[in-house]
Amino acid sequence: MVNITRAADLMEVGANGGAWTAPLGTASPGDPQIQPLAPWLPIGAISDDGLVQGFDEDSQEYTPWGYTSPIRTTITKSLRTFKITAWETTRVTARSLHYRIPESALTPTAGLTSFAETASPVPDRRAFWFIVLDGATQLGFYVPEGEITERSDVTHKQDEMAGFEWTITAYPDVSGNTVYHADRVPPTPAYTGS
Repeated sequence: MVNITRAADLMEVGANGGAWTAPLGTASPGDPQIQPLAPWLPIGAISDDGLVQGFDEDSQEYTPWGYTSPIRTTITKSLRTFKITAWETTRVTARSLHYRIPESALTPTAGLTSFAETASPVPDRRAFWFIVLDGATQLGFYVPEGEITERSDVTHKQDEMAGFEWTITAYPDVSGNTVYHADRVPPTPAYTGS
């Protein structure tokens, strides 16, 4: 009889987590157990859909004449994205991200915040830090250059929480990297054949 190797503590359920943003060039917090400090700003409550880590890749296969299987494949596109829905739609940080407006432009005057949406938006790249927590498993994702590239409609109604649903695209930094991982995970036990 074959024994199937399994370890429940090596499985992950995104039970909790958070997201922060900071200006480009801000260093990574570096550890999902460390509270991010200024200039990192919290995005606030995220919907129970959690964090979706996206992989969008294309490849080109090369099949020689006379073969039916390729002998080589090259990656022609490799895109990393993160999707969240921010529920705190009146938080200054979330509004700043959603409308591509600096936080300073959202300072109220006599209790009133006024701003305009431009018909010609410019790039709004920022650094992002995401964490996923599940007991001893703690995952950190640092995106040194990210930008919200997709925004969904926002529904305002009595029986639904309004939210800013975003897709954040990770761009290469000066080192050519898009995402840096900082994870605390249980060790994988040595394989003993059972």
